[in-house]
Amino acid sequence: MSILTTDPPAVADSPSRARAWETLWRLSALALAHPVPEFHAALASGAYREALDVAWARATDGDAPPAAGETGDFTAFEAGYISAFLHGRNGRPVASLMAGDHEGVLGGLSRPVFMLNLSAFYRHFGLQAATGDEGRRDEPDHVASLMEFMAVLCHLEAGALERGGDPAPPRRAQRDVLGRFLGPTLATVAAQLREHPGHDLDPTLAALIPALASVSRRRVADLEGMVGSFRDPETAPPRTSGDTGESG
Repeated sequence: MSILTTDPPAVADSPSRARAWETLWRLSALALAHPVPEFHAALASGAYREALDVAWARATDGDAPPAAGETGDFTAFEAGYISAFLHGRNGRPVASLMAGDHEGVLGGLSRPVFMLNLSAFYRHFGLQAATGDEGRRDEPDHVASLMEFMAVLCHLEAGALERGGDPAPPRRAQRDVLGRFLGPTLATVAAQLREHPGHDLDPTLAALIPALASVSRRRVADLEGMVGSFRDPETAPPRTSGDTGESG
């Protein structure tokens, strides 16, 4: 049994709730990054689902996790991901996991301006897109990168709560990144997958995306209740004395 299941229930506005969201975002990023054999093995064995289900329940105050499905071998798993998100029929994917590939997410901005605005959030917290194991730079607007960013912000929130500090700055950043970039991208990808049900994406991933889109909307509402309403930022976020780039 996972040691996660022995933890007490997460309480709203507590470090444990922030840690649960941190775990949920990191697990979701693993699922939506380019497939690797290690992740596939964890998914096929049930270990990933166990961790996801616990984190989901703790972060969402007991909401049912997304449905699980049968996972094929790694070759089929990777091929389904590539077909759905990278190179589908006629070379066109069913959906792109890059926020900047969606006109509705761009919101009338050019792709370069959109990316500058997003990069400002990363820089504001002393972060940048990581270098992958293959030596290429991860795209900062890929949903997996955005989820890792959300995990860092949740980590900062939990740390502030544990120290008796002000959790508002990382909460505002979560609200803005989720409301402006990640949430709309997840909703768009979920809609595109619904419109093209013939894709070969692994069923667990196919169920995870719309579920994440739904909890993202609710999470934005929760954060707005804590730190005020979301506004669409068109410039770099203002600096506040409580913001920090430390993640450990």
